[in-house]
Amino acid sequence: MQKKILWIGLALSLASSLQVNAQYAKTDSTYKKWFVGSTLFLLGNFSSTNPPGFAQLNVGYRITGKDVVSLELITWKHAWPLGINPFYNKAYGTPEEKFPGYIREYGIGLAYQRYVWKGLYAAVHAMPMWQTFKNESGDKVGDGFIIFNTYRVGYHVKLLKDRFFIEPSLGVAGRPVQTKMPAGFKEKDDKWPKWTPEPGLHFGFNF
Repeated sequence: MQKKILWIGLALSLASSLQVNAQYAKTDSTYKKWFVGSTLFLLGNFSSTNPPGFAQLNVGYRITGKDVVSLELITWKHAWPLGINPFYNKAYGTPEEKFPGYIREYGIGLAYQRYVWKGLYAAVHAMPMWQTFKNESGDKVGDGFIIFNTYRVGYHVKLLKDRFFIEPSLGVAGRPVQTKMPAGFKEKDDKWPKWTPEPGLHFGFNF
């Protein structure tokens, strides 16, 4: 159900964005420079399989009409390797691929977004994340660190006279840096790629 909701939302947003010119003019000084937002991945908290306890807050600033930077605060947990993409891989959620516990992660990241044509943009997200490994009983069995990067192409859609916006996107996410995992976790994670496709749907409020 979670995957269907995300895909339907993404499809509707992409369709609506085709008729909207969202880029901010380079010389326009009247647009709102600040925004706060999050992502539709919050719906994953209602999943019956591996609910992630996910939370995300984005605080952004428009340097120019085409250049945007934002700070991202994120936490989630997962009991299956991140390399198993839940949108198309049936191995996600199976007992055979489950960690001997779960990983809780906390991250503070920086994103840079560049408009390339109208509302079409490219973005890079770089996020250091601190990990806590816990066993099936909830006891801590180790700590770790990763750098979680995402590269996106998406479309910015203005809503309600530019008070709100949504940003459907497609991207690739992965871990170029990762410390050693505890035994049991490492064996499961090593079976899967470090990079995987990732759809997205960010939303926010301008002020």
